[in-house]
Amino acid sequence: MIHPLADVHSENIGKDTDIWQFVVVLKGARIGNYCNINCHTFIENDVVIGNYVTIKAGVYVWDGITIEDNVFVGPNVTFTNDLVPRSKVYPEKFLKTIIKESASIGANATIIAGVTIGKYSMIGAGSVVTKDVPDFTLWYGNPAEKKGYVTKKGVLLDSEFRDKEGNYYIFEGNDYLLKK
Repeated sequence: MIHPLADVHSENIGKDTDIWQFVVVLKGARIGNYCNINCHTFIENDVVIGNYVTIKAGVYVWDGITIEDNVFVGPNVTFTNDLVPRSKVYPEKFLKTIIKESASIGANATIIAGVTIGKYSMIGAGSVVTKDVPDFTLWYGNPAEKKGYVTKKGVLLDSEFRDKEGNYYIFEGNDYLLKK
């Protein structure tokens, strides 16, 4: 569903993707299947968005950004793509920012150009991410720092791999699992 008040120029929009009112999608953008692109969002040309992605209201996705499958981007998240911006002066190539599969970015976080946010990682609301974030980690603050870990199911773990009830987890296979 593309809302009649959206301005969509790309023909690369996947099956069952919803694009709400006041969204602008430029011609070169590629958006996967089953996405939900909320109102007041802008998506530039050199952007790739995977499947099952949710982008909440007020997010601008600039050239050079790749968002992989199952990512959640909270309201008013700010992406950048140029570390030394000047009016009417453009770099030869914008820095690449990659948001890996199943990562979550909280409301009002700022993602500085050129970073990679790892699989299943979580960025807290209002954080400023200035460096790469490893898979399965929890980051927040300004600048954002690693504060713990996250399981695939979204259980938050402290730096000693314990949940809020004190249960201990170990990384086994491809996830943190409760140690019995």
